[in-house]
Amino acid sequence: MLTKRIIPCLDIKNGRTVKGINFVDLRDAGDPVELAEIYAQTGADELVFLDISATEEGRRTMADMVLRVAEKVNIPFTVGGGISSVEDVDILLHNGADKVSINSSAVKNPQLINDLVAKFGSQCIVVAIDAKQIDGQWVVHLVGGKVPTKLNLFDWAKEVEQRGAGEILFTSMDHDGTKDGFANEALAKLSTELNIPIIASGGAGKIQHFTDTFLKGKADAALAASVFHFKEIEIKDLKEELKRNNIPVRI
Repeated sequence: MLTKRIIPCLDIKNGRTVKGINFVDLRDAGDPVELAEIYAQTGADELVFLDISATEEGRRTMADMVLRVAEKVNIPFTVGGGISSVEDVDILLHNGADKVSINSSAVKNPQLINDLVAKFGSQCIVVAIDAKQIDGQWVVHLVGGKVPTKLNLFDWAKEVEQRGAGEILFTSMDHDGTKDGFANEALAKLSTELNIPIIASGGAGKIQHFTDTFLKGKADAALAASVFHFKEIEIKDLKEELKRNNIPVRI
């Protein structure tokens, strides 16, 4: 079995790390470069930086931040938010990012996935999917979860895989920030129906939730924010517990 990955997520707004509940009520969680350095030193396998207010200025800010992060960390990191062209990706990868994450732009222009894969390779293209349940169906949402689409989570995920994306980052908006656990039923379905890695996001509140998402949700990686930022869970303790549950992790 492949090693399961633990990924702190840093939502960036105006150059600072922030965290909210159900995508709203944001509070400051610190300097992203400082946090990145700490996570790299304390056992994180990867990092994800998401610019949640990706204006033109935000993209330039992110490009500068990527340079600073690349100087400080020795683990892979992904950057997302406001990426809509080959040029955007070229800048971020050139500045030191290992992967990029696209979301709304992929839904609006699915061909972008193909174009990015052709230029940079599957291994560095992550498609993020934000979805929540409406009338029993998992509906894909855009613009930080504000705009519902007509896309079904599982249909869109399959198309993303067919277009060559290397990974899917699935965030359950219903679970985001609630600390009640990940959307393991949906994750298990994604993991069963697709052949690319699935990153679980939304709902981490305690160590047991990570164990559950690897065993029940069949996730390849688990992403969380506030439980790491506010030191409710230490990555070292988390990984030791996962190991006790026979879940392969890098220690």
